[in-house]
Amino acid sequence: MADLLDFSAQTVVMTGAATGIGYETSRLLLDAGAEVHALDVAEVSLPVAAAHRCDLADPAAIDAVLDVLPGSVDVLVNCAGIPNGSHWSAIDIMRVNFLGLRHLTEALVDRMTTGAAITNVASIAGNGWPAHAAELAELMGTDFAGGEDWCRSHEELLGDGYFVSKEAVRYYTLWRSVQLVKSGTRVNSISPGVTDTKIMADFRAGLGDAAIDMTAGSGIGRLARPEEMAPAILFLSHPQTASYINGSNLIIDGGFSAASDTGQVDFAKYFG
Repeated sequence: MADLLDFSAQTVVMTGAATGIGYETSRLLLDAGAEVHALDVAEVSLPVAAAHRCDLADPAAIDAVLDVLPGSVDVLVNCAGIPNGSHWSAIDIMRVNFLGLRHLTEALVDRMTTGAAITNVASIAGNGWPAHAAELAELMGTDFAGGEDWCRSHEELLGDGYFVSKEAVRYYTLWRSVQLVKSGTRVNSISPGVTDTKIMADFRAGLGDAAIDMTAGSGIGRLARPEEMAPAILFLSHPQTASYINGSNLIIDGGFSAASDTGQVDFAKYFG
């Protein structure tokens, strides 16, 4: 049992390691013996093997950091992301949350070892992806620049960028999981509910207090904490604990999705 979350001798590339869910996940991985190579636009304070400044909105920056990342990777955790709430444009959100995530992932695919794992941090904001499956399938066939063009040609669908960015991560997880498992790499995702991190003020500005309070209040009854997401990422990323889990999305929202799917959300309580 002691080996079930042992990451000794595992090389991990982690995006978004400076704060929030990425920080907590990196901390647990280090405690479990992993060699963590962190990517973030902010300074990473944890004692990782290497920390690299990298803006996922810029494919050239991603390409540059590839030269200093390990030649062999056991685990990739795509945790970096930016919220809605007016600080960033819709296309900027797509660049970081999906296009950059995909660009980095595809660049590292050939470095993944047999039995490797890719775990993407999506969101319950992506729960509506089935309604846009045809459009998302189109997006999967683009490169970074083509993805930007896709965004410009789907402005009405894109909205503020956040929901579609997470729908794209959900679809990408499913789509690539089928292909990459043939070479021994599993691909999964988690979908956190509303999580109390430094960007909560942005989410409240982007979604509104009523939506945040409804999501948090319809299940367990409070916001999630970053440290409540991190163990699930380790579970999905470990070669033993999740060896037969591929193409799955783990919803971690305190029960909001269950309440919503079964008609037990009291919308009038929050929206009048």
